[in-house]
Amino acid sequence: MSRVLTAISERARTTPDRAALAGADITLGWADLLREIAQAEAWLAGLLAAAPHGAPVGVALDNGPAWVVIDLALMALGRPSVPLPVFFTPQQRLHALTDAGACLLVRPPATANALTFAVAGSAVTAEALTFPPRDLPVGTAKVTYTSGSTGAPKGVCLSLAQMEAVASSLVETIGAEFAGRHLAVLPLGVLLENVAGLYPTLLAGGCYHARGLAELGFADGLRPEIGRLAATVEALDINSLILVPELLRALTAFLAATGKRLPGLKLVAVGGAKLSPRLIASARALGVPAYEGYGLSECASVVALNTPHADRPDTVGRILPHLTVTIADDGEILIGPAPFLGYVGAPAPVGTLKTGDLGELDAEGFLTISGRKSNLLITAFGRNVAPEWVESELLAQPEIGQAVVFGEGRAELCAVIVPSRGDLPPAALQAAVARANAQLPTYAQVARWQGSRPFDLALGELTGNGRPRRGVLRETHQAFIDQQT
Repeated sequence: MSRVLTAISERARTTPDRAALAGADITLGWADLLREIAQAEAWLAGLLAAAPHGAPVGVALDNGPAWVVIDLALMALGRPSVPLPVFFTPQQRLHALTDAGACLLVRPPATANALTFAVAGSAVTAEALTFPPRDLPVGTAKVTYTSGSTGAPKGVCLSLAQMEAVASSLVETIGAEFAGRHLAVLPLGVLLENVAGLYPTLLAGGCYHARGLAELGFADGLRPEIGRLAATVEALDINSLILVPELLRALTAFLAATGKRLPGLKLVAVGGAKLSPRLIASARALGVPAYEGYGLSECASVVALNTPHADRPDTVGRILPHLTVTIADDGEILIGPAPFLGYVGAPAPVGTLKTGDLGELDAEGFLTISGRKSNLLITAFGRNVAPEWVESELLAQPEIGQAVVFGEGRAELCAVIVPSRGDLPPAALQAAVARANAQLPTYAQVARWQGSRPFDLALGELTGNGRPRRGVLRETHQAFIDQQT
């Protein structure tokens, strides 16, 4: 039996009217929530009666109580879900549904005459899908897709036991006393929010606030209206948030500029990308109780976290109690025991998880991340981007001869570009970058670029087979890379 569903059932019995889940126009007590889950479960069960056994259900909904109820109803049914983040392109959404072999897609109604079902005060509809079924690992409860280092992200198969182990460890590590009113700021389709935000709040007996992302100021996800977010946090007296570094940076800047404070906040967990200790200090100086963490989709989001009880700001915190972490001879972080079931369509993993991250564990068990073994970039919005993917779109433009992309830990990507001809005006290169960007999702587009002389093998800027040496080129163009917009 699910720990989360058991907790909901118990609170429905003991404190039925206490607020458990709130949206813009509805607040559900624990008994209301249990009833909504049962109704959605029955609706989905009818739709899935003829579906292939074990085929997952895609969920493409905005943040709101309906997302939460559908997720919990699928949990009750024992049917795997495929959450689709709102920032996915149509191609990435199609890839995820096809790759996982989804048999049903729950989404908002597209037309006024669509058949709908009321879930927590919102109308949703379900579309039957005809993708070939896939053999998912036994016990798969959720298939999560990140933003993808390429246009075709891998599906990570997670068990309910693994996800609830993370949620339970977070409650144990942070303390149930911090469970008050949590506001979902990240899309619920992102694993970090649903496993580390939703499930711990329900386990600990708090009230989970799920508002539409546009209502919070995220109509444009990469250019948030932080004032609207701050106003919502203040109006609802929110106690906890999960943010990516760029959102913490924007919130800190807003508070510093306006003099506004958010005294209700008790815990702001920050993860998804590299975080400067100076930003943590600046946030705390303005009353934002920010604590850095570290995690991976393969580990159901969180591996380590600083907390009010155990905090070292230049680290990502202590390892959650259900996991073990060792450091390989080459410095790579290895995580066990068997943290995930595997990737869709791939052999089952064996042994500890090789993270590709480099780090150290100190004598008191705090983990420090020093870098990545590969070239994978993680932007300040927590999006994974392989630079080769973006560069391939740039190099597909006839005006561009060479290109290298940077953006680790930053809000935007930048590129150093060598024109294919020396007589090309900047406007021609700008048009080429715009065409390349049109082929990429927003989070993988090039926001800034700088022209360059050809990369030079003699200066160590190229390998013997003509590939760019990123470290050398980063040093050459560091001043441009460090420019802030």
